[in-house]
Amino acid sequence: MLTNSEGEFLGYRRKDGKVGVRNHVLILPTITCATQTAQRITDLVHGTVSFVHQHGCAQVGVDYEQTFRTYVGMGKNPNVYGVLVIGLGCETHQARSVAGEIAKSGKRVEVLSIQEHGGTLTSIAEGAKKAAQLVQEASAQMREWCDFSELIIGTECGGSDACSGLSANPAVGAVSDMIVERGGTSILAETTELIGAEHLLANRAANDKVRKRVYEVIQAMENRSILMGVDIRTGNPSPGNIAGGLSSLEEKSLGAANKAGKSELKELIDYAEEPTEKGLVWMDTPGHDIEQLTGMVAGGAQIVLFTSGRGTPTGSPIAPVIKIATNTMMFDRMQENMDLNAGTIIEGKETVQDVGRRIFDEIALVSSGKLTKAEILKQHDFGIWRIGPTF
Repeated sequence: MLTNSEGEFLGYRRKDGKVGVRNHVLILPTITCATQTAQRITDLVHGTVSFVHQHGCAQVGVDYEQTFRTYVGMGKNPNVYGVLVIGLGCETHQARSVAGEIAKSGKRVEVLSIQEHGGTLTSIAEGAKKAAQLVQEASAQMREWCDFSELIIGTECGGSDACSGLSANPAVGAVSDMIVERGGTSILAETTELIGAEHLLANRAANDKVRKRVYEVIQAMENRSILMGVDIRTGNPSPGNIAGGLSSLEEKSLGAANKAGKSELKELIDYAEEPTEKGLVWMDTPGHDIEQLTGMVAGGAQIVLFTSGRGTPTGSPIAPVIKIATNTMMFDRMQENMDLNAGTIIEGKETVQDVGRRIFDEIALVSSGKLTKAEILKQHDFGIWRIGPTF
């Protein structure tokens, strides 16, 4: 039995009091030069996950800080039992600094430097030993009953179509309200794809500070494209969005905003930042699917709800991603990637609340251990939003 009559789920209680829905050992490379070593260790040791990226050196200022915050957030995510942090040795983002911040959460953290250990092969051997020990420790931890108030749910839409704002996104909005009503947290992201709908969210802000911040982040996002000498609307909607029936960024935004449900907007946080408030939270991210997904998971999201009209295999190395189709035709075509179908709303077979309830029930099952399609296919996508040049 994965859930009980009170609607609780079976999760992993961490030392800092937070709850994970998975029990991963993360092999975390702080520099692109260490990603292949990390992958080799992951290949050798069952129960470990890792990710490939091109970051970690020649970054300065706020760009350095954001990448550092993302590394630390991935390691601190409640779905992670312990972390092996791997660095080359000479990079800007030092492995020991990242490990030190992660360790503040009470997690088991090990550190490995490729240069100090004499190269790739010896580092793989030493890293595999450390990882194996962490996995064995993790395997001894048992699940226990946990409340939905301890969940942070990330919400996302990618490959949107004309059905997104009518079916899957409103259904996710209904789920978002359910989570908030139970004392949990729901993250709305994709600042790029809220342009034109910002006033609707500002009207639901908890206070004047949040309301002002809504307009500030929207303006900042538009200013980035102006500084590049381009119109943000040349890249959004994407060709796939247009082929799916969306006519403009504003139309796409009105549909994307439906993922926020009807709850009060409690706060607006930076990329990969952990919410300080319970309830509906907006994280300032780009519209890029993998970058926003990474930001929400680094911010503590244990599960992500991902709606799509065109279809996508996207997943995360440490957080289960529940894929929700906006139309039945695509769901039937891509069942190996999509977990649930909200196209029944378009067909008049179910209401938005009906599908919302189905998604909520799926969250309970996945939180207790049911694998999503992306997890089964090992779709470990990772990408950090860069906000500065490399020097």
